[in-house]
Amino acid sequence: MANTLLNNKQIIDVVKMRFVWLALSALFLIPGICALVYSTIHYPNHAPIPVGIDFTGGTIIQYSVDREVPTNEIGVIRTKLEQAGIEGPVVQVLQTPSVDGGEMQHIISIKTQFSDEGQNEAIDAVASVIGSTFENSELVQVTSVGPILGKQLAVNSAAAVVIALLGIVAYLTLRFQLDYAIIALLALVHDVVFVLGVFSILGLVFGTHIDSMFITAILTVVGFSVHDTIVVFDRVRENLKFFSKKATFGEIVNASVNQTLARSINTSVTTLLTLLALYILGGTTTKDFTLVMILGIAIGTYSSIFFASVLLAWYHEIKEAKAAK
Repeated sequence: MANTLLNNKQIIDVVKMRFVWLALSALFLIPGICALVYSTIHYPNHAPIPVGIDFTGGTIIQYSVDREVPTNEIGVIRTKLEQAGIEGPVVQVLQTPSVDGGEMQHIISIKTQFSDEGQNEAIDAVASVIGSTFENSELVQVTSVGPILGKQLAVNSAAAVVIALLGIVAYLTLRFQLDYAIIALLALVHDVVFVLGVFSILGLVFGTHIDSMFITAILTVVGFSVHDTIVVFDRVRENLKFFSKKATFGEIVNASVNQTLARSINTSVTTLLTLLALYILGGTTTKDFTLVMILGIAIGTYSSIFFASVLLAWYHEIKEAKAAK
Protein backbone atom coordinates (compact mmCIF):
# COMPACT_ATOMS: atom_id res chain seq x y z
CA MET A 1 0.00 0.00 0.00
CA ALA A 2 2.78 2.41 0.88
CA ASN A 3 4.48 1.67 -2.42
CA THR A 4 1.19 2.37 -4.23
CA LEU A 5 0.93 5.77 -2.55
CA LEU A 6 4.52 6.80 -3.12
CA ASN A 7 4.88 5.36 -6.62
CA ASN A 8 1.83 7.13 -8.00
CA LYS A 9 2.71 9.74 -10.60
CA GLN A 10 3.94 12.83 -8.76
CA ILE A 11 3.71 16.03 -10.75
CA ILE A 12 5.79 18.06 -8.34
CA ASP A 13 7.89 17.43 -5.23
CA VAL A 14 6.74 20.27 -2.98
CA VAL A 15 8.61 19.09 0.12
CA LYS A 16 11.98 18.65 -1.59
CA MET A 17 11.75 22.13 -3.16
CA ARG A 18 10.41 23.82 -0.02
CA PHE A 19 13.07 26.54 0.05
CA VAL A 20 12.16 27.49 -3.52
CA TRP A 21 8.49 27.93 -2.54
CA LEU A 22 9.34 29.84 0.63
CA ALA A 23 11.68 32.12 -1.35
CA LEU A 24 8.90 32.66 -3.90
CA SER A 25 6.50 33.57 -1.10
CA ALA A 26 9.03 36.09 0.20
CA LEU A 27 9.31 37.53 -3.32
CA PHE A 28 5.52 37.93 -3.41
CA LEU A 29 5.28 39.53 0.02
CA ILE A 30 8.35 41.77 0.50
CA PRO A 31 7.46 44.50 -2.09
CA GLY A 32 3.96 44.78 -0.62
CA ILE A 33 5.23 44.88 2.96
CA CYS A 34 7.67 47.64 2.00
CA ALA A 35 4.79 49.58 0.42
CA LEU A 36 2.63 49.07 3.53
CA VAL A 37 5.40 50.36 5.81
CA TYR A 38 6.18 53.31 3.54
CA SER A 39 2.48 54.24 3.26
CA THR A 40 2.03 54.05 7.04
CA ILE A 41 4.86 56.56 7.47
CA HIS A 42 4.03 58.69 4.43
CA TYR A 43 0.27 59.23 4.68
CA PRO A 44 -1.00 61.88 7.13
CA ASN A 45 -3.52 59.44 8.67
CA HIS A 46 -0.81 56.70 8.87
CA ALA A 47 -3.00 54.21 7.01
CA PRO A 48 -1.06 51.43 5.22
CA ILE A 49 -3.52 51.69 2.30
CA PRO A 50 -5.42 54.78 1.11
CA VAL A 51 -8.96 54.43 2.46
CA GLY A 52 -12.13 55.76 0.87
CA ILE A 53 -14.92 57.80 2.38
CA ASP A 54 -16.56 54.62 3.72
CA PHE A 55 -13.94 54.69 6.50
CA THR A 56 -12.83 58.31 6.78
CA GLY A 57 -16.00 60.20 5.96
CA GLY A 58 -16.16 62.76 3.17
CA THR A 59 -17.80 63.50 -0.17
CA ILE A 60 -17.06 62.03 -3.59
CA ILE A 61 -18.16 64.12 -6.55
CA GLN A 62 -17.93 62.53 -9.99
CA TYR A 63 -18.15 64.30 -13.35
CA SER A 64 -18.25 62.80 -16.83
CA VAL A 65 -16.05 64.68 -19.31
CA ASP A 66 -15.76 64.43 -23.09
CA ARG A 67 -12.02 63.79 -23.41
CA GLU A 68 -9.14 61.89 -21.89
CA VAL A 69 -7.45 63.48 -18.88
CA PRO A 70 -3.65 63.14 -18.98
CA THR A 71 -1.77 62.49 -15.75
CA ASN A 72 -0.12 65.93 -15.66
CA GLU A 73 -3.55 67.61 -15.82
CA ILE A 74 -4.66 65.87 -12.61
CA GLY A 75 -2.16 67.97 -10.65
CA VAL A 76 -3.47 71.14 -12.32
CA ILE A 77 -7.05 70.27 -11.36
CA ARG A 78 -5.96 69.57 -7.78
CA THR A 79 -4.22 72.96 -7.57
CA LYS A 80 -7.31 74.76 -8.90
CA LEU A 81 -9.50 72.98 -6.33
CA GLU A 82 -7.17 74.02 -3.50
CA GLN A 83 -7.24 77.62 -4.76
CA ALA A 84 -11.06 77.42 -4.75
CA GLY A 85 -10.99 76.52 -1.05
CA ILE A 86 -11.14 72.71 -1.18
CA GLU A 87 -8.77 71.35 1.47
CA GLY A 88 -6.73 68.25 0.53
CA PRO A 89 -8.76 67.10 -2.52
CA VAL A 90 -8.05 63.63 -3.95
CA VAL A 91 -8.48 63.53 -7.73
CA GLN A 92 -8.79 60.31 -9.73
CA VAL A 93 -9.63 59.61 -13.36
CA LEU A 94 -11.80 56.58 -14.04
CA GLN A 95 -12.88 54.96 -17.27
CA THR A 96 -16.17 53.10 -17.60
CA PRO A 97 -18.18 51.70 -20.54
CA SER A 98 -20.89 54.04 -21.76
CA VAL A 99 -24.54 53.09 -21.37
CA ASP A 100 -25.03 52.60 -25.12
CA GLY A 101 -21.93 50.41 -25.38
CA GLY A 102 -19.96 52.99 -27.39
CA GLU A 103 -16.72 54.71 -26.43
CA MET A 104 -15.41 54.65 -22.87
CA GLN A 105 -16.63 57.38 -20.55
CA HIS A 106 -14.01 59.50 -18.81
CA ILE A 107 -14.98 60.12 -15.19
CA ILE A 108 -13.22 62.59 -12.90
CA SER A 109 -13.70 61.55 -9.26
CA ILE A 110 -12.96 64.16 -6.59
CA LYS A 111 -12.93 63.32 -2.89
CA THR A 112 -13.26 66.14 -0.36
CA GLN A 113 -13.34 66.19 3.42
CA PHE A 114 -16.76 66.07 5.08
CA SER A 115 -18.17 69.36 6.37
CA ASP A 116 -21.70 69.83 7.69
CA GLU A 117 -21.63 73.58 7.16
CA GLY A 118 -19.69 73.95 3.91
CA GLN A 119 -20.79 70.87 1.99
CA ASN A 120 -22.87 72.74 -0.62
CA GLU A 121 -20.13 75.35 -1.02
CA ALA A 122 -17.59 72.58 -1.69
CA ILE A 123 -19.84 70.99 -4.32
CA ASP A 124 -20.33 74.39 -5.99
CA ALA A 125 -16.56 75.03 -5.94
CA VAL A 126 -15.88 71.67 -7.59
CA ALA A 127 -18.56 72.38 -10.21
CA SER A 128 -16.95 75.73 -10.98
CA VAL A 129 -13.46 74.26 -11.42
CA ILE A 130 -14.63 71.35 -13.60
CA GLY A 131 -16.88 73.62 -15.66
CA SER A 132 -14.03 76.04 -16.36
CA THR A 133 -11.59 73.24 -17.26
CA PHE A 134 -13.83 71.10 -19.48
CA GLU A 135 -16.25 72.47 -22.05
CA ASN A 136 -18.66 69.55 -21.80
CA SER A 137 -18.96 68.05 -18.33
CA GLU A 138 -21.89 66.38 -16.61
CA LEU A 139 -22.42 65.60 -12.94
CA VAL A 140 -22.66 61.82 -12.48
CA GLN A 141 -23.13 61.43 -8.74
CA VAL A 142 -22.42 62.88 -5.30
CA THR A 143 -21.82 60.51 -2.38
CA SER A 144 -21.35 61.66 1.23
CA VAL A 145 -20.51 59.73 4.40
CA GLY A 146 -20.19 61.31 7.86
CA PRO A 147 -16.93 60.84 9.82
CA ILE A 148 -18.67 59.09 12.75
CA LEU A 149 -20.29 56.53 10.47
CA GLY A 150 -17.00 56.02 8.65
CA LYS A 151 -15.09 55.37 11.88
CA GLN A 152 -17.76 52.93 13.09
CA LEU A 153 -17.64 51.07 9.78
CA ALA A 154 -13.83 50.81 10.02
CA VAL A 155 -14.05 49.34 13.54
CA ASN A 156 -16.78 46.90 12.50
CA SER A 157 -14.81 45.81 9.44
CA ALA A 158 -11.70 45.10 11.52
CA ALA A 159 -13.80 43.18 14.05
CA ALA A 160 -15.37 41.10 11.25
CA VAL A 161 -11.94 40.06 9.94
CA VAL A 162 -10.65 39.16 13.43
CA ILE A 163 -13.78 37.16 14.29
CA ALA A 164 -13.56 35.29 10.98
CA LEU A 165 -9.91 34.36 11.61
CA LEU A 166 -10.59 33.23 15.19
CA GLY A 167 -13.56 31.18 14.03
CA ILE A 168 -11.43 29.47 11.39
CA VAL A 169 -8.71 28.64 13.94
CA ALA A 170 -11.30 27.21 16.36
CA TYR A 171 -12.90 25.10 13.64
CA LEU A 172 -9.60 23.75 12.33
CA THR A 173 -8.44 22.95 15.88
CA LEU A 174 -11.56 20.86 16.41
CA ARG A 175 -11.46 19.33 12.94
CA PHE A 176 -7.73 18.55 12.95
CA GLN A 177 -5.42 19.73 15.72
CA LEU A 178 -3.79 22.96 16.85
CA ASP A 179 -0.65 22.75 14.70
CA TYR A 180 -2.77 22.36 11.54
CA ALA A 181 -4.88 25.35 12.61
CA ILE A 182 -1.85 27.59 13.23
CA ILE A 183 -0.31 26.69 9.87
CA ALA A 184 -3.62 27.33 8.11
CA LEU A 185 -3.77 30.72 9.86
CA LEU A 186 -0.23 31.53 8.68
CA ALA A 187 -1.33 30.69 5.12
CA LEU A 188 -4.30 33.03 5.50
CA VAL A 189 -2.04 35.81 6.79
CA HIS A 190 0.25 35.12 3.81
CA ASP A 191 -2.67 35.60 1.39
CA VAL A 192 -4.14 38.68 3.09
CA VAL A 193 -0.76 40.43 3.39
CA PHE A 194 -0.13 39.80 -0.31
CA VAL A 195 -3.46 41.37 -1.34
CA LEU A 196 -2.99 44.30 1.07
CA GLY A 197 0.51 44.84 -0.28
CA VAL A 198 -0.65 44.92 -3.89
CA PHE A 199 -3.34 47.48 -3.05
CA SER A 200 -0.84 49.53 -1.07
CA ILE A 201 1.36 49.67 -4.18
CA LEU A 202 -1.66 50.56 -6.32
CA GLY A 203 -2.48 53.30 -3.82
CA LEU A 204 1.00 54.77 -4.11
CA VAL A 205 1.15 54.53 -7.91
CA PHE A 206 -2.46 55.11 -9.02
CA GLY A 207 -4.15 56.55 -5.91
CA THR A 208 -6.41 53.51 -5.50
CA HIS A 209 -8.58 53.62 -2.37
CA ILE A 210 -10.25 50.78 -0.50
CA ASP A 211 -13.83 50.77 0.76
CA SER A 212 -16.27 48.44 2.52
CA MET A 213 -16.47 46.24 -0.59
CA PHE A 214 -12.75 45.58 -0.17
CA ILE A 215 -13.41 44.06 3.27
CA THR A 216 -16.19 41.92 1.80
CA ALA A 217 -13.81 40.66 -0.87
CA ILE A 218 -11.07 39.94 1.71
CA LEU A 219 -13.48 37.86 3.80
CA THR A 220 -14.52 35.94 0.68
CA VAL A 221 -10.87 35.30 -0.18
CA VAL A 222 -10.21 34.07 3.37
CA GLY A 223 -13.07 31.57 3.07
CA PHE A 224 -11.90 30.33 -0.33
CA SER A 225 -8.28 30.04 0.78
CA VAL A 226 -8.97 28.08 3.95
CA HIS A 227 -11.33 25.79 2.04
CA ASP A 228 -8.50 24.85 -0.35
CA THR A 229 -6.11 24.34 2.58
CA ILE A 230 -8.63 22.07 4.35
CA VAL A 231 -8.85 19.87 1.25
CA VAL A 232 -5.08 19.31 1.31
CA PHE A 233 -4.94 18.80 5.08
CA ASP A 234 -7.87 16.39 4.97
CA ARG A 235 -6.08 14.24 2.41
CA VAL A 236 -2.92 14.31 4.56
CA ARG A 237 -4.93 13.13 7.56
CA GLU A 238 -6.57 10.32 5.58
CA ASN A 239 -3.24 9.10 4.21
CA LEU A 240 -1.70 9.21 7.70
CA LYS A 241 -4.24 6.64 8.90
CA PHE A 242 -2.90 4.05 6.48
CA PHE A 243 0.71 4.99 5.79
CA SER A 244 2.05 6.66 8.97
CA LYS A 245 4.24 3.63 9.77
CA LYS A 246 5.26 2.95 6.18
CA ALA A 247 6.27 6.41 4.94
CA THR A 248 7.70 9.62 6.35
CA PHE A 249 5.41 12.54 7.08
CA GLY A 250 7.05 14.54 4.27
CA GLU A 251 6.39 11.75 1.76
CA ILE A 252 2.76 11.58 2.85
CA VAL A 253 2.35 15.36 2.51
CA ASN A 254 3.94 15.32 -0.91
CA ALA A 255 1.71 12.50 -2.13
CA SER A 256 -1.39 14.18 -0.66
CA VAL A 257 -0.63 17.47 -2.40
CA ASN A 258 -0.21 15.71 -5.74
CA GLN A 259 -3.49 13.85 -5.22
CA THR A 260 -5.39 17.13 -4.73
CA LEU A 261 -3.34 19.25 -7.17
CA ALA A 262 -5.56 18.83 -10.22
CA ARG A 263 -8.72 19.50 -8.23
CA SER A 264 -7.32 22.68 -6.67
CA ILE A 265 -6.05 24.09 -9.96
CA ASN A 266 -9.20 23.22 -11.92
CA THR A 267 -11.45 24.83 -9.30
CA SER A 268 -9.34 27.99 -9.18
CA VAL A 269 -8.96 28.35 -12.95
CA THR A 270 -12.71 28.11 -13.60
CA THR A 271 -13.35 30.71 -10.89
CA LEU A 272 -10.61 33.01 -12.19
CA LEU A 273 -11.97 32.86 -15.76
CA THR A 274 -15.34 34.11 -14.52
CA LEU A 275 -13.71 36.86 -12.45
CA LEU A 276 -11.52 37.98 -15.35
CA ALA A 277 -14.61 38.33 -17.55
CA LEU A 278 -16.27 40.39 -14.81
CA TYR A 279 -13.16 42.55 -14.40
CA ILE A 280 -12.83 43.26 -18.13
CA LEU A 281 -16.52 43.70 -18.96
CA GLY A 282 -17.90 44.88 -15.61
CA GLY A 283 -18.36 48.46 -14.47
CA THR A 284 -15.89 50.66 -12.62
CA THR A 285 -17.64 50.17 -9.28
CA THR A 286 -16.88 46.44 -9.22
CA LYS A 287 -13.32 46.50 -10.61
CA ASP A 288 -11.49 46.79 -7.29
CA PHE A 289 -13.73 44.16 -5.68
CA THR A 290 -13.09 41.79 -8.59
CA LEU A 291 -9.35 42.49 -8.53
CA VAL A 292 -9.19 41.55 -4.83
CA MET A 293 -10.96 38.28 -5.65
CA ILE A 294 -8.60 37.52 -8.55
CA LEU A 295 -5.48 38.21 -6.50
CA GLY A 296 -6.81 36.41 -3.43
CA ILE A 297 -7.92 33.25 -5.21
CA ALA A 298 -4.67 33.04 -7.19
CA ILE A 299 -2.45 33.47 -4.12
CA GLY A 300 -4.78 31.29 -2.02
CA THR A 301 -4.37 28.40 -4.44
CA TYR A 302 -0.61 28.89 -4.40
CA SER A 303 -0.39 29.04 -0.60
CA SER A 304 -2.54 25.93 -0.08
CA ILE A 305 -0.29 23.87 -2.33
CA PHE A 306 3.16 25.38 -1.87
CA PHE A 307 3.10 27.26 1.45
CA ALA A 308 0.77 25.59 3.97
CA SER A 309 1.76 22.04 2.99
CA VAL A 310 5.48 22.91 3.06
CA LEU A 311 5.18 24.47 6.53
CA LEU A 312 3.24 21.45 7.78
CA ALA A 313 5.88 19.01 6.53
CA TRP A 314 8.71 21.19 7.85
CA TYR A 315 7.12 21.53 11.28
CA HIS A 316 6.66 17.76 11.65
CA GLU A 317 10.19 17.14 10.41
CA ILE A 318 11.57 19.40 13.16
CA LYS A 319 9.21 17.82 15.70
CA GLU A 320 10.33 14.29 14.76
CA ALA A 321 14.02 15.30 14.88
CA LYS A 322 13.59 16.66 18.41
CA ALA A 323 11.73 13.52 19.50
CA ALA A 324 14.52 11.33 18.10
CA LYS A 325 17.07 13.11 20.31
